[in-house]
Amino acid sequence: MPTALEELPRSKQLTYAVGQLGASILINIVAISLVFFYLPPDSAGLPELITTVTFLGVLNALVLIAASGRFLDAITDPWVANLSDRSTNPKGRRTVFMKWGALPAAVFLVLMFTPPVQEVSSWNIVWLVVVQAAFYVSLTFYLTPLYAMTPDMGHTPDMRLNLSTWTSAAYAIGIVVAGLTPAIASAFEGTGLSTLRSFQAAVILLAAVALFCMYVPVWTIDERRYSHPVSTTTPVWEALKAAFSMSDFRRFVFSDFAYFTGLTIAQTGLLFYVTVLLEEDEALVGTLLAVMVIVSFLFYPAVNLLAKRLGKKPLTIAAFVWMSIVMLGVLGLGRVGLAPTAQAFGLILLLSVPIAFLGVLPFAILSDIADYDARQSGESREGTFVAARTFMQKAGQTTGILLFAILTTLGRDVGDDLGIRLSGIVGFVLLLGAAVLLTGYRADVIEEGSIIE
Repeated sequence: MPTALEELPRSKQLTYAVGQLGASILINIVAISLVFFYLPPDSAGLPELITTVTFLGVLNALVLIAASGRFLDAITDPWVANLSDRSTNPKGRRTVFMKWGALPAAVFLVLMFTPPVQEVSSWNIVWLVVVQAAFYVSLTFYLTPLYAMTPDMGHTPDMRLNLSTWTSAAYAIGIVVAGLTPAIASAFEGTGLSTLRSFQAAVILLAAVALFCMYVPVWTIDERRYSHPVSTTTPVWEALKAAFSMSDFRRFVFSDFAYFTGLTIAQTGLLFYVTVLLEEDEALVGTLLAVMVIVSFLFYPAVNLLAKRLGKKPLTIAAFVWMSIVMLGVLGLGRVGLAPTAQAFGLILLLSVPIAFLGVLPFAILSDIADYDARQSGESREGTFVAARTFMQKAGQTTGILLFAILTTLGRDVGDDLGIRLSGIVGFVLLLGAAVLLTGYRADVIEEGSIIE
């Protein structure tokens, strides 16, 4: 007979979130810096590493590379999730996979920013296609089991909301750390390194920090004390079919896809908004992201409290609408009667509030859905729900990079910035679409089924 489950203490909640911090650093280095590194604006001092020639009028090499980087996720996300859900490892179903995914993810992240040729070359294209695919496969082995631990260890809706809040805070810190890449690169450049080598040194340093963080929950959390490893026997495709047969899950996950596409456009565009539209130094990005995290932190207690009183769904929809309106402001950057730095800080402050809500609430909703399914079906398929969501999240991030890269073909330099400005309109449409999609989610049915008497 299984022993009584222990409630996850605050200290373990924090070490769990540290793993998310490490993964966030890796993810956001790619989201913030990959396009900038390979297709830099003229003012960056970096060499172009891949051709800017377009195919079919709008598809440049980086667009095609970014698309190829996520194709394997269609197989690896559900496959890893099913392996984790079905695992009978005596030490637990999740951390055994995480410890094998962390190191290669960090290594392949570094390799993405160390192309074999320091000028435009087809070898760089081949290199980035292969290494980027390997990075995302490795990251799947870490993130899918990590996220599945929230419904595993969160035995009540409030505990799942609390875990989501902590991991959201960690993810936000990861954005700030990743956003420091240009500033750290500038510091290395002061030691005599070239601009290219300085950027690479910054990536290596941050990847090492991320790797340490990713191992913290592996070293500190004993799954057996906080969750019973009830393994499912359902094959991978049957488990996925069962997950997508839930109409509420479909509404949630497609809304989430639209959100992450819009968010990635904003993240990828930030360096361009600062250096091209506002003509400020790229090091300002690190400061802006730090401000965003600080402001978001101030709202996290309110997010947690308001979600318990008003519900997750209405707050999430309101945050989508707010963020969509803010994205329209990109059209006017550099054209209004305010100092460029004031415009930059104004944009970040207005984005901070919805990002605080959207960093916490969607994953708490997902955990509620996974818990509801387990109670209805009698099987624990948390990993499958997480895999389906992380696949859509990664697909959204990839789509965001694709769309932004396509837009850069319409202008990405000072005085020729049409593509950068149009990213605001694209972000607006996507985020408003996310709000519309979520209106059909039946929160009352899902959350009522999650209540533990």
